[in-house]
Amino acid sequence: MAIEAKKSVCRWCHARCRVLVHSQDGKLVKIEEDRTDPRVDQILPATRGCVRLLGAQEHVYHPDRVRYPLRRKGERGENKWEAITWDEALDDIADRLGAVTKRFGPEALMLTLGTGRTTEWPLMRFLNLLGSPNIVGQNQICFGPVIGMAAAMMGWPLRHRSGMILSEDTDGRPLTKCAFLIGIDPSQAVPRLWKSLRDAKQAGSKIVVADPRRTKTAELADLWLQLRPGTDAALVMAMINVVINEQLYDRDFVARWCHGFDQLAQRVQAYTPEYAASITNVPPGKIREAARIYATNRPGVSINGMGMEHLEDQQEAIQARLILAAIVGNIDVAGGEYLPGPMDIVGEVEMQLNEMLSPEQRKKQIGADRFKLLAWPGRELIAAENKKFWGQESNVVSYAHYPSVLRAMISGNPYPVRAGLTIGSNPMLTAANTKLVYQALKSLDLYVVKDFWLTPSAQLADYVLPTTCWIERPELYCTYGNNTSIIAGDTALPPQLAGEYDYRTDYDFFRDLGMRMGQEGYWPWKSMEEAYEYQLRPLGLSFPQFMEKKNGLYFPPDEYRKHERKEGFATPTGKLELYSTTLEKLGYDPLPEFHEPRESRLSRPDLAADFPLTLITGGRVRPYFHSEHRQIASVRKKHPVPRVQVHPETARKFGISDGDWLWIETPRGRIKQQCAFFDGIDREVVHAEHAWWFPELPGAEPSLHGVWNSNVNVLMDDDPDRCNRRSGGWPLKTALCRIEKCS
Repeated sequence: MAIEAKKSVCRWCHARCRVLVHSQDGKLVKIEEDRTDPRVDQILPATRGCVRLLGAQEHVYHPDRVRYPLRRKGERGENKWEAITWDEALDDIADRLGAVTKRFGPEALMLTLGTGRTTEWPLMRFLNLLGSPNIVGQNQICFGPVIGMAAAMMGWPLRHRSGMILSEDTDGRPLTKCAFLIGIDPSQAVPRLWKSLRDAKQAGSKIVVADPRRTKTAELADLWLQLRPGTDAALVMAMINVVINEQLYDRDFVARWCHGFDQLAQRVQAYTPEYAASITNVPPGKIREAARIYATNRPGVSINGMGMEHLEDQQEAIQARLILAAIVGNIDVAGGEYLPGPMDIVGEVEMQLNEMLSPEQRKKQIGADRFKLLAWPGRELIAAENKKFWGQESNVVSYAHYPSVLRAMISGNPYPVRAGLTIGSNPMLTAANTKLVYQALKSLDLYVVKDFWLTPSAQLADYVLPTTCWIERPELYCTYGNNTSIIAGDTALPPQLAGEYDYRTDYDFFRDLGMRMGQEGYWPWKSMEEAYEYQLRPLGLSFPQFMEKKNGLYFPPDEYRKHERKEGFATPTGKLELYSTTLEKLGYDPLPEFHEPRESRLSRPDLAADFPLTLITGGRVRPYFHSEHRQIASVRKKHPVPRVQVHPETARKFGISDGDWLWIETPRGRIKQQCAFFDGIDREVVHAEHAWWFPELPGAEPSLHGVWNSNVNVLMDDDPDRCNRRSGGWPLKTALCRIEKCS
C-alpha cells in the first residue's frame, strides 16, 4: 500500500502545531510540519525540531503503552492485571458505578482531569447527565484563574495565552509596543509567544519581566524585576499607584468604559513603590520605571503565567494585572489584549449540557460554598451576564475544590465520595500533598484510569483503559472557547489494529458508558467526527468539508473595540469592572489587596527557624510536558534527572557542590533532586522541578514507579486554609524548606 499523509494536530504541548503524519498500512512512517498552516513559522523552536515530535515513533509503539483494557487482579498497588475486552470493562464499570450512585447519589463520583490533553466536553457532558458536580483538576491553578477573573471583570475571557502572538501591522512591524510578563517563561512554556517576543524586541518593542528567577525571558527583557516569591499583587498594585498618581492612564477609556476607578485610586494609595519595595524586594525606582515603560508604550500586553496562578493570592494578583491593562487602554485594541467574544461554531459550553445539572446538584459541589469564583456560584453569575450580552456563555468551567474533594474521599464529609475517574491526568504527580492524594485514591470503592501508561496513579486503579494519542483521533481544537480560531486534524493512524491494540477516544468511552447508564437520548453522534459536524453546522460544513475546503483551519479577523459597537461590556454595570460587583456579590473584596503568604519567612518565623529557605516549583522544563515523556528514551536523554536550582553561595553554605544529590525537606516530607548551581535566583530561594517519576522503577508498591523519590508535590501543602480565598487555588511558590546533601 502506498504511503499516505494526513493532517493532524499535535497535543504534546499547548502550541497545537499542525503536522503531516505519513503512514503505510496503518503504521507510522514519519511526521513533518504542515507548511500549509499559516502559523508554521511563528514558533521557536520550530515544529520540525521539537524533541517530543521527533520521539513520536517511540511514543506510539512503546512496549509499555497500555494496549487493551486492564482489570486489577491482586490488591491495589500490586501491579497485577488481566486484559479484558472493552465490553467487559464498560459493563463492569457501569455496574459498579451504578451501585455507588444508587447508594450514595451521583455526587459520590469525582473525576480528575489534566490540562489540555483531550477534548473535554464529553466528560463534562457525562457528569452533568449523571448528576455529579465534582470534576477536579488544575483549573484553580492553571488558566482557570485568569479566565474566570477576566470574565468577571470584562464579561468574557481574554485570548488564551497558549496561542498568543504579539500583533503586527501589514508590513510585519509590531503593533504591540510593550509586553509585561509576570511569572511566565515563554522560552520553556509558550513557544509561539517566545518567537513573537524575540521578533518584537528586535523591532524595538519594550519588554518588562517580573520573575524570581533570571529566566531566558528575563534575560531578553529591557527591565527584570526580581521579586520575592508570593508578592506579585503588591508589585502590580504599586505600578497602578504610579500610573494613577502620575496620570499615565487613559482618561477617556477610564471615564467612558470603566467602573470603580475612584475606589481603585483610593485603594492603591497605600501601595507606594517604597511600601511595595519593602514587601517585594524590588527597588522603588525599578517599580516606577516598569510602570512608566508599560503605561507610555501603548498598545501593550500584560501576560501572567502559572507563576502568578500558583500563589495564595493569585486572584488578587491577576485582578490587579487586568486592572493595570485596563486603565492604560490596552483591552480589545489592536496590539493590546484581545477580548474575542463567542465563536462562529457551536462551542464546547453548549456541548457540555450544563443545563442538565440541576440546581440541587450544583449546590452539592464540594468547596463551592467557600471557594466560589471558579465553582458554580461564580459561573452562574458570569453566565447570566454573558447570555444577556452575547447570547451565550463563556467557557468559565466550574470545578469542585480539589483539596476539599480529597478530604471528602477520606472522611465522608460533607458526604461520601466513593468512585473516581481519572482522564488525561496523573493525580499522584500533579496534585499537591501526595500523601493525602494516595490515601484518598486508596479509599475509593471504584477507581478507573484512562491513560497511555501504567502511571503511579494508574497503579492504584481497579481498571486502566487504553486511550488514543492525538495521532489516533480527529481534532477540532477551539482553544476552550477563549479564542475565535479553529484548528482541525484527521485521524492519522488507526485507533484499533487487530491483534496489536484497541484504543478508544474519550468521547467513545463516555458515550458508551453513558449509554449503559440511562443517557441513551443524549449521545446522538456515533463518533467524534459526527459530533464535530454538529459543531461546524453554523459554517455550513461537514467535518470532511472543513478539512478539504478550509484546510482544517479557521482564523477569522480580529474585531476590536467591541465595547464601542455593543455599547459596553457583559458585566452587571455594563462596564469593565475595576471594582468587581461580581466578586462583591460572592462575598469577596471587590478590589485587589496583597496578603502575605501564610507560610513564609515573615508570617512564620517560628517555622523558618528550621526551614530557612523558600521553595518554588512549577517552572516549565523543556522537553517535558508536566509528568509526560519520562519513558521516551530520546526525550529523557535530553534531561535525564530532576534538578533543583540553588544559588552557589547557598549550596556551599550547606556543603553541597554542583551536581550533588540533595534532600529537599518541608514540614510535609522530603525528596531528593540533583543540585544545579544557578546564580539567577535569590540566595534564600530554591526552585525544584515538578512532576518527576521514574517509569523504569517497579510499578508495585511501595515504589509506584519512584513516585516518592523526587516528586515535589510530596512537599507541597493543599490545606484549604492556605488556598486562595476566592478560587481555592493552592500555593506552589511559597513553601518553607531546608536542604541537605544526600549521604
